[in-house]
Amino acid sequence: MSTKPTITDLEWTELDQRAVDTARVLAADAVQKVGNGHPGTAMSLAPAAYTLFQKVMRHDPADADWVGRDRFVLSAGHSSLTLYTQLYLAGFGLELDDLKSFRTWGSKTPGHPEYGHTTGVETTTGPLGQGVANAVGMAMAARYERGLFDPEAPAGESPFDHFVYCVAGDGCLQEGISAEASSLAGHQKLGNLILLWDDNHISIEGDTETAVSEDTVKRYEAYGWHVQRVAPKPDGDLDPHALYDAIEAAKQVTDRPSFIAMRSIIAWPAPNAQNTEAAHGSALGDDEVAATKRVLGFDPEQTFEVSDEVIGHTRGALEKGRAARAVWEKAYQQWRDNNPERAAEYDRIAKGELPQGWEEKIPVFETGKGVATRAASGKVLQALGAVVPELWGGSADLAGSNNTTIDKTSSFLPEGNPLPEADPYGRTIHFGIREHSMGAEMNGIALHGNTRIYGGTFLVFSDYMRNAVRLSALMHLPVTYVWTHDSIGLGEDGPTHQPVEHLASLRAIPGLNIVRPADANETAVAWREILRRWTKEFGKGQPHGLALTRQGVPTYEANDDAAKGGYVLFDAEGGDAEVVLIATGSEVHLAVEARERLQADGVPTRVVSMPCVEWFEQQDQGYRDSVLPPSVKARVAVEAGIGLTWHRYVGDAGRIVSLEHFGASADGKVLFQEFGFTAENVVEKARESIAAAQR
Repeated sequence: MSTKPTITDLEWTELDQRAVDTARVLAADAVQKVGNGHPGTAMSLAPAAYTLFQKVMRHDPADADWVGRDRFVLSAGHSSLTLYTQLYLAGFGLELDDLKSFRTWGSKTPGHPEYGHTTGVETTTGPLGQGVANAVGMAMAARYERGLFDPEAPAGESPFDHFVYCVAGDGCLQEGISAEASSLAGHQKLGNLILLWDDNHISIEGDTETAVSEDTVKRYEAYGWHVQRVAPKPDGDLDPHALYDAIEAAKQVTDRPSFIAMRSIIAWPAPNAQNTEAAHGSALGDDEVAATKRVLGFDPEQTFEVSDEVIGHTRGALEKGRAARAVWEKAYQQWRDNNPERAAEYDRIAKGELPQGWEEKIPVFETGKGVATRAASGKVLQALGAVVPELWGGSADLAGSNNTTIDKTSSFLPEGNPLPEADPYGRTIHFGIREHSMGAEMNGIALHGNTRIYGGTFLVFSDYMRNAVRLSALMHLPVTYVWTHDSIGLGEDGPTHQPVEHLASLRAIPGLNIVRPADANETAVAWREILRRWTKEFGKGQPHGLALTRQGVPTYEANDDAAKGGYVLFDAEGGDAEVVLIATGSEVHLAVEARERLQADGVPTRVVSMPCVEWFEQQDQGYRDSVLPPSVKARVAVEAGIGLTWHRYVGDAGRIVSLEHFGASADGKVLFQEFGFTAENVVEKARESIAAAQR
């Protein structure tokens, strides 16, 4: 472990120090004005954040989306003012009035940083540890992007080389997700990732001795990271020189991610609030804010005090950004000139376009044959992989079960990995048994841009990754979750592995589209629609969750209307429909069998396949009414999970064939029989509904 800094050429003037102290009083004032927030960490971290934004990172405040920029992730999102003050000082678009409106309605400075809401914010953080995993995903994406466009360039010499910086607190590193992500980062040897740990020994309940006694630095050594510890100055403040030296040393280590432990004192230099848990999440109070300003040489009677000299100095970041951008543009243009085909591919991907003729590669499956939808998904992925190079992904150690191996000969693994398929720019990601971090890493990959990501596990384990999935939806990220073994149909593994409440629970997440295809051809249509929705013509993206069967299901004729979320699979014969059967996934064939029996008994019956409720709800009212005629009150919904989704579709006279309890360990066919998922039961419920509708 490196502890001794080397002498560098960091220029640190009195004006730099004044700018740091300005950030501190701005944080204190912003929280004091609104009456709530987290001032302490923003105060103590001000030297680190300033050093990154003003002295280290390559960015252009005038163009926050510049593809050549370094990325910054504030995993400790509660300390949002750590980021907002630097965005203001550097000229990213925030102004003093934005800091004054901190945490208020309509402001650009919400309580936690929100991607897409505030310019310069790379990801939405708040749930602790998510940002660490986001940063790992960004670092992975940067390597894959380099492999797409400039794989032969020496290390550090490609226009696609950049660093990902992440600031995390004690809470981030206590959350299990950060352990999962950090383990993978070490295994992947992500030398473009630098994680700075704010080691302030304070959490909401007080000193971290209440909950933690491990040696965190040694833990990161064990993960395979390059680690350093930065000691504070004698007065307790963070030392920008030592920190700068540590960052520069970390940048030279290209075969491992870097971990920098920064010992800090929360709320430094507040005379009474520093090193207290109260400073973590509460306003300091007028007297303490005034006392802090006196210590720092500010007027205690003024609020939001920023001198012209300070803002003039820090807005110099705009000129530095332009200069850095000009240097990068020169290298970028040279790359384009030397690689015209790759440049054309880059332009296509950057525009959000898909390759010409990609849809023609999607397979059409033979009707009648029983195929598991997970198997069909795997065949679609492999077909797309041959023509969509930006598409990549894998699973949480379940590739053989999830059918998520896009290329068996190419694994995303670092140089030095002994496996024969290892390739630092490989197509198939092995996330390991780390579902939660996989979800957040996928978010980071999507946020980085220029690639299209998917990842798989069993549907029941979506619970492990739910918070990351929720953030996918909150950020409108075009990530795809491949969730297989989607019902009691998986069989003997029993209730611990059989999802019951999961479909309804996931549908409850706003902005998440859950797609449960009925057969192989619906699966192919679903993948096609998901990729279409990734393109920029749809505006902000939306995440998708594919719920796929383990067991084989009958294959019907392909129907493009599946992309509308719900459609008439088989219509009534012999007159207008007297009853509509609505089903998803592996239960569609039960509805089809039930229809045949009802039709044979002279009951005109329509079968509606509803692979995606969210897509269906996005259609106009006319289309929805054409599929589910309001005049037909007799309806039955069939899905092997809780029936929460279906009440609004079946109405008062309707019936639902659902599973309102956990499953059991037995063959899947036995379970379907025992729990009433049979054509006979669907017919019975249909007759009940018809009778109820006639009352």
